[in-house]
Amino acid sequence: MSARSTVVGAVRRATAFAGSVVSVRTSAPEFVLTYDDGPVAGSTDRILSVLADREATATFFVLLSRVRTDRGLLTAMVEAGHEIALHGVDHRDLTTLPLDGVRRRMRDGRRELEDAAGRPVRWFRPPYGHQTYRIWRAIHTAGMTPVLWGPTTWDSRGDVTQDERVAAAVREARPGTILLAHDNYADATDGVNDGAAPVVDRVDLISRVLDGYAGLGLSARSLGDALGSGSLVLEGRFKR
Repeated sequence: MSARSTVVGAVRRATAFAGSVVSVRTSAPEFVLTYDDGPVAGSTDRILSVLADREATATFFVLLSRVRTDRGLLTAMVEAGHEIALHGVDHRDLTTLPLDGVRRRMRDGRRELEDAAGRPVRWFRPPYGHQTYRIWRAIHTAGMTPVLWGPTTWDSRGDVTQDERVAAAVREARPGTILLAHDNYADATDGVNDGAAPVVDRVDLISRVLDGYAGLGLSARSLGDALGSGSLVLEGRFKR
């Protein structure tokens, strides 16, 4: 076997192993609802009310830049039975940061969030979904597993209608789908400038999305809850 073949084979094996969660393999009539970028008053609390009315659970990928300013909302999320996961110390793209800094963010961020939430933190979602293989390793070394997504509610876009957001959210609906939604729009508070926040009625949006999934016989569950009757589907997705 040539040296090149050996290297290519090693890369393929590493990529196959280095998977991020992209869905749940399940026959239960459930999908996984996830929220990013919060918590923030006026949005997260209202979404929690909708989820309580629907007896739904979700996984909230929180930013520590937000948690530090509103511990009460984090407590409310935990007490309502939702799952807390880490989205970052802030919302900066990890692929633009020194690797040593990423490792420190993973380690210290998980510890801080666990202290604040009073429970273990299992999942991490890289901002923008951007990660390299080395960042994936840093996440795992810190004791977390990266989670990506399938369909999205398009609630970070200002160039679409609410009807288009709902249609996008349910387009790939099936048992075990991981749906991406946002209870906030990251900004300078979170170390980024991604332009003006879109005008989105997030309460109306999630209500209509939950109705759409319910019409297909699917209810919303957190990732942890969905694993009670399913298993993780992993896929290697890396930014070069």
